[in-house]
Amino acid sequence: MVRIVLLCVSIFGFICVYGQINDTLPVSIPVSDTAIQNSTAISDDIPRFSSDDAIQVPVADALAPHIKPTIKVTTISARSIIIPSAMIAYGAFSLANKDLKQLNQVIKKEVWEDRNSGKKLHIDNFSLIAPAVAVYGLNIVGVKGKNNLVDRSILFGMSNLIGQSLIVSNIKKLSKVIRPDSSNHLSFPSGHTTQAFISAEFLRQEYKHVSPWYGIAGYAIATGTGFLRMYNNKHWLNDVIAGAGVGILSTRLAYWLYPKLKNTFFQKFKGNTMIAPSYQNRSFSIGLMHTFK
Repeated sequence: MVRIVLLCVSIFGFICVYGQINDTLPVSIPVSDTAIQNSTAISDDIPRFSSDDAIQVPVADALAPHIKPTIKVTTISARSIIIPSAMIAYGAFSLANKDLKQLNQVIKKEVWEDRNSGKKLHIDNFSLIAPAVAVYGLNIVGVKGKNNLVDRSILFGMSNLIGQSLIVSNIKKLSKVIRPDSSNHLSFPSGHTTQAFISAEFLRQEYKHVSPWYGIAGYAIATGTGFLRMYNNKHWLNDVIAGAGVGILSTRLAYWLYPKLKNTFFQKFKGNTMIAPSYQNRSFSIGLMHTFK
């Protein structure tokens, strides 16, 4: 039965990787001298890193005057959203389907009840954000991504706003699905997995023009995070699959929506921009401040 579980995880990971390799939705966001004031916090379902100090970083690469402030707007293809939408649909359908509920129980028995050690692995509290951290780390070491610091930070914040604040937090309150460990009724969908796949798709979008292996690595980490949520007895299989779908879909929507918003509202605003990422009271946020000329 352990082999069956590993096979399910492998298939799940293959579906995610296949979808991100075959997605051909390029969105080119050049450097701009504009930004909006925004602050987005990650869902309360997710443990955060703690720090008392906010960090403010001047955005030098957002002030290039020779770059046009407009962004080429592209349409979002059906192929880019069909797989994450199907994953969300599967997760929702599993809430009422007897056979799929039984599959949840079988997976729980294999990865939690019958494993030799009862020790939990808390790597999922860190791996969920690892691909997003890699985006900024790669830029620091000189591997340039698609967008400048301001644009990619807004895109990441917008992805979390759509995925965590608008979708996951509200569905959790409405569905009231009890967790496998019976700790609360906020199981569906998995917030950790949503965050992990937001980060993975964020990494893929920023570096798919450099190499597809960046996206593959990000999706591998995100899939491992989803598996650990079941391994730690915090989520059902359908919670994880739905969370992955929400994470992928919300990030792709952000990369489609942001150019429209920027071209419509912000192309005429000129001035200096400051970005202030911060970790305070176990909450991660990104603040953007713009001084208009």
